[in-house]
Amino acid sequence: MRQLDFGRKGVAQGTARSLVVFLHGYGADGADLLGLADVLAPHLPGTAFVAPDAPEPCAGNPFGRQWFPIPWLDGSSEAAAKDGLVRAAEDLNGFLDARLADEGLAPSALALVGFSQGAMMALHVAPRRDQAVAGVVAISGRLLAPERLAADLVVRPPVLLVHGDEDAMVPFAEMGLSGEALTAAGFEVFGHVMQGTGHGIAPDGLGVTLQFLRERLPSAGGAAP
Repeated sequence: MRQLDFGRKGVAQGTARSLVVFLHGYGADGADLLGLADVLAPHLPGTAFVAPDAPEPCAGNPFGRQWFPIPWLDGSSEAAAKDGLVRAAEDLNGFLDARLADEGLAPSALALVGFSQGAMMALHVAPRRDQAVAGVVAISGRLLAPERLAADLVVRPPVLLVHGDEDAMVPFAEMGLSGEALTAAGFEVFGHVMQGTGHGIAPDGLGVTLQFLRERLPSAGGAAP
């Protein structure tokens, strides 16, 4: 298992009542999303925010990182992409366990907020963990291998899907496909369409994300850890 470098913001370690982990997209790094903590923190008192760098240098962007290869972007094979996903899932699970231990928190006090490839990682990992997290926010992503979800899932955390209807990188239709698969598997699923938005995070999408987190994290009066 590979160790992931990360940045952290929010309350001091050991004092947090909840934890938000940001998972960045293909070709970016943890710092790309960690700035969202500055917007969210005033509304989520008692929350720590961390953002790991994905485990591999990005084949399509030498200055960024990737969770796993993407064949149509970097020319990798489908086998390499599948193997990369398995390894990255192990890395991310180890990272989440370590951060929860550092903060002295239960999984029910953890929320995952992923963008693009990071959203794919969040939707892949969260249902397969031993204990459910407080919630998953998947922005501009998709559910990988939906045909395997029912057989693989262990827990069903609530999920918020957020997507721009003009996304040219991850088609908007993926939001509906992901939502249908998750709902069919028994998940509580919420959705928000960012009108006129491409592959990014619009202010309204961030606002809905904040409300979802406020309702589920113990720092904001949500469920107790």
